[in-house]
Amino acid sequence: MAIITKIEVQKKNSDRVNIYVNDEFFIAIFTELVYAFNLKKGMTIEEENLKHILKEEMYTKAKNKALNILSKADQSEKKIREKLSSDFEEDTIDTVIEFLKKNKFIDDDLLAQKIVNTNINLNKCGKNRIKQNLYNKGIDKQSINEAIADIDNDVEFENALYLAKKRYDRVKNEDKRKIYQKISQHLAYKGFNYDIIKRVLNKLLNIDEYNV
Repeated sequence: MAIITKIEVQKKNSDRVNIYVNDEFFIAIFTELVYAFNLKKGMTIEEENLKHILKEEMYTKAKNKALNILSKADQSEKKIREKLSSDFEEDTIDTVIEFLKKNKFIDDDLLAQKIVNTNINLNKCGKNRIKQNLYNKGIDKQSINEAIADIDNDVEFENALYLAKKRYDRVKNEDKRKIYQKISQHLAYKGFNYDIIKRVLNKLLNIDEYNV
């Protein structure tokens, strides 16, 4: 016979409770489900049936939360897992992730490509900055490397040159060494590597770094 022996509010999340059956942990659920199913200490239950029902309820809530998050902005699998982890168990999250992937609500490769396209075409970022942005979005290492590999070197150079020209208009009246340093620092901040920065400065200023 299975009997609910304790219903305990979680210390870190007052919206959730741990339910114990026959003095052993049974399941963690939202407090509202305790009232919805009229669960009480001392209640005799059909253990497997109740666990199945409660797991389905938790899955539905987790799925709805994930879809609500995704309705506001694209997310990586890692970020969705992080946003669900405070309210749901790992097995519930795994099931939600499986649903999201199957129905194309999350796709790290596609998200990585979208971020790259925005960073290249709109923000004019270099590979280093783009790589960091992808990492911050929770994109996995393999997807990052594949997305970065598709960036055209000529496009990256033209973006760096575009940014350098804009910055030059602001500092052109300063000392040549300061001009070089400020443009170089700005391009590094935007994520361009040393070789591209050097090429851009040589083209823009017609100077060599060792003569600055």
